[in-house]
Amino acid sequence: MTTQQIPVVVLAGFLGAGKTTLLNHVLRSARGTRIGVMVNDFGDIGIDAMSVAGQVGSTVSLGNGCLCCAVDASELDEYLEVLARPSSRLDVIVIEASGLAEPQELVRMVLASENERIVYGGLVQVVDAAEFAATRQRHPETDRHLPIADLVVVNKADRVSEDELRAVHETVRGLAGKAAVVDARHGRIDPEMLFDRVAPEGEIEGQMSIEDILYGEDDAHAHPHAAYETVSLAAASPLHPRRLMAFLDARPEGLYRIKGFVDFGAADPVNRYTVHAVGRFLRFHPEPWPEGEERLTQLVLIGSGVDAAGLRKDLASCEQNGPQDAPDEHAMWGVLRYVRQTDEEPEGS
Repeated sequence: MTTQQIPVVVLAGFLGAGKTTLLNHVLRSARGTRIGVMVNDFGDIGIDAMSVAGQVGSTVSLGNGCLCCAVDASELDEYLEVLARPSSRLDVIVIEASGLAEPQELVRMVLASENERIVYGGLVQVVDAAEFAATRQRHPETDRHLPIADLVVVNKADRVSEDELRAVHETVRGLAGKAAVVDARHGRIDPEMLFDRVAPEGEIEGQMSIEDILYGEDDAHAHPHAAYETVSLAAASPLHPRRLMAFLDARPEGLYRIKGFVDFGAADPVNRYTVHAVGRFLRFHPEPWPEGEERLTQLVLIGSGVDAAGLRKDLASCEQNGPQDAPDEHAMWGVLRYVRQTDEEPEGS
């Protein structure tokens, strides 16, 4: 059986950018998803339940199956171990960094974790559209943080003019490279950008939950779904490992997450490969094909401003074209670089 891995998302941004507001929105939208929250800045947290704990090192239940704990950075690894235990039954862990934290240090600690149940879920950097220029002046390290972000949320987008927002986007994109960039009002982004939501048992797909009704968008035209696209890709023919790696290495600007299963055919007839990519991070995990299951490659790509037709064309070019296109004995080496070795530190792509 495959060990169910828990994505760990690092949420960063300077004081006042809106990361706590975004976090609270995600928690309200959790529905059936169990979220573990690690707060590295207790004084700034707006989750009411945390006031009950009252001190660093406490863990409280948020009532919807989620857990929250306030920790020092030095305690991060210890609490990751606690939250990743199967008994916690968590689906995702979100670390809210201090407003003055160095996010790359938190990312490094997540990547260095030897816990097999943990997988890096990306660095989300929140910026305040209205205060962006002033923040860069006060905190020049902003220009160092954005290039390592996997997703940039331009929050408070409704507080600036279209021209000002366009200027913020140009600067952010210039600094953040290929990271996905989305706008938000009041920190409201779709949690599907960060993790796979679990529907509560008995819920009909597409029905509104009580959270949707209580905390829905004030503006009927401000749907968070408009900020990103989801592209589903499938291939009946096995993929060529080298061409797939070239596809992944050249993944376009704005493509934030890739998830699914890959069939490499004769290159590894025993296993299918789970693929998990977020930003520049990439991981493959081989597992035996379930008995009787059709051998298909099935991928879901999530991002902002992506070219769906172009992605489908690129994936189609990775398919093997008959026996003459069979991979050689070394073709899997590029893939195996991103298969986690239990005695090695995980790699990023």
